Amino acid sequence: MYLATTGAAAATSQLTRGRVAGPVLALGTVSLVTDISSEMVTAVLPLYFVLQLGLSPLQFGFLDGLYNGVTALVRLLGGHAADRGGRHKLVAGTGYALSALSRLGLLLAGGGTAGIGAALAADRIGKGVRTAPRDALISLSSPPDELGRAFGVHRAMDTAGALLGPLAAFALLWATADAYDAVFVVSFCVGLLGVLLLVAFVPGRSALGPAAVPAGPRVPLRARITEPLRDAAFRRIMLAAALLGAATIGDSFVYLLLQRQLDFAVRWFPLLPLGTAAVYLLLAVPAGRLGDRIGRRVPFLLGHAALLAAYVLLLTVGDGIVLLAGVLGLVGVFYAATDGVLMALAGPALPAARRASGMALLQTGQALSRLLAAAGFGAAWTLWGSGPALAAAVVVLAAALAGAAALLPRTERRSSCS
Repeated sequence: MYLATTGAAAATSQLTRGRVAGPVLALGTVSLVTDISSEMVTAVLPLYFVLQLGLSPLQFGFLDGLYNGVTALVRLLGGHAADRGGRHKLVAGTGYALSALSRLGLLLAGGGTAGIGAALAADRIGKGVRTAPRDALISLSSPPDELGRAFGVHRAMDTAGALLGPLAAFALLWATADAYDAVFVVSFCVGLLGVLLLVAFVPGRSALGPAAVPAGPRVPLRARITEPLRDAAFRRIMLAAALLGAATIGDSFVYLLLQRQLDFAVRWFPLLPLGTAAVYLLLAVPAGRLGDRIGRRVPFLLGHAALLAAYVLLLTVGDGIVLLAGVLGLVGVFYAATDGVLMALAGPALPAARRASGMALLQTGQALSRLLAAAGFGAAWTLWGSGPALAAAVVVLAAALAGAAALLPRTERRSSCS
């Protein structure tokens, strides 16, 4: 259903049509720097947990799920806090600062699993707090019919950081003879720089216009947080995303499976995300623009089909070069076609006054479903072995893809009333 744009949306469209809005570029720079910091740590965690600390796949699956799912409540609260009074920049900055400080927690943990888990939880809480307000800022700063492009540019810049982070981790581990503490210290310094860039260059609510606060009687917090679910189109988008998230085993498991099948030296492990990030970087903007032209539903589904193909390659292909390039490339296609595209698909279904809250709900559904997927795949690997577990993952993702195709609205909105 196509709705008439509001005056604010029309004004934004006139100011930014044909180019990416300044707040999007500023947020992209912040995300680039922050992702260097976070991916330095993420790149070495599977090795650190499984190969150095000796955790089983089940234990790693639980911690990996915690890493992605612990943010459920804070995502909702962060989105709600950002919508109240239009404090998107303040809430996002708080999240960025908490993630930066979590690197010091990793340093102080001294190899203790509990301490590392707490630091990871703090990092994910920071990410949960900042993600919805950041994406709401991108959405509110861009014309509705160019949201795919705006999110594509942001995700491309974000992914440039994801590309540089593992390189930095690899270089540090190589230069310091596997001194993980050096990775944590440098990661903290880079994360702090991201916070400073946000404060200096991302406009606050005054620059984006007055905050959209809905009029009417006060309602309970729970009702305000879940208000976006009243929209039928948004409910269908959220259910489809959660269904597909529950069938996604996670990048860490994909990389561990690659390392085991190809049996390469573990010091090369932190470089695996680079192939994925390079493809994501190249395709994020084209995928977003394609979604703007033909509808965002199509690339979103095709991205999950690419992930399904990656799982099939892991299960069936024995050739080293074909397997390595194919899996990393397909996972990169998956992220380019789904990450920003999903936010662009959901944004117009949400009123401006509840944009951050709705995006937080959507991201929470994905996080919780991926928590279940990581724990489930870890348990299946432990009980059945990697081959049968991966075969089950292929079947589950194929079924989820069919279900999501039926759920997603076939006609998209291009704007929403505030």
